[in-house]
Amino acid sequence: MNIQTKFHGEVSLKGATRYTFPQGIPGFEEETEWTILPINDNNVFQVFQSTNTPDVAFVVANPYTLTENYELVIDEATQEALDITSEEDVFVLTVITVKEPFNESTMNLQAPLIFNVESKKGKQMITNDESYSTREPIERTKEEN
Repeated sequence: MNIQTKFHGEVSLKGATRYTFPQGIPGFEEETEWTILPINDNNVFQVFQSTNTPDVAFVVANPYTLTENYELVIDEATQEALDITSEEDVFVLTVITVKEPFNESTMNLQAPLIFNVESKKGKQMITNDESYSTREPIERTKEEN
């Protein structure tokens, strides 16, 4: 299956993992099928791409590579919705708001994307944890903290 994408043009999903977000994500509830695409040789940032709508895509990253003090507790409702039975089956990404210059870009630590690699389900979990921001600066690397 080939899809049109926002940043890569037409790409094949052969061999790519597709994730179902049963409720979509806030603001894009109708977008329930997603994939994660690489950004060239970049090992920090990726593209979270809707498989149905080419223009619906977000730059994402593993928050733990960008900050060392991020502590996330996945709520019970999310664990049930995603059929999470083991911590090893889960990975987390955060949406990046890319700005110019790039060092002013931010990440949303209040609403991470939670993925279950076994069930291939995902959800954007709204944490309402006021110790994190929806616009957390990414210019601070782990080494700088």
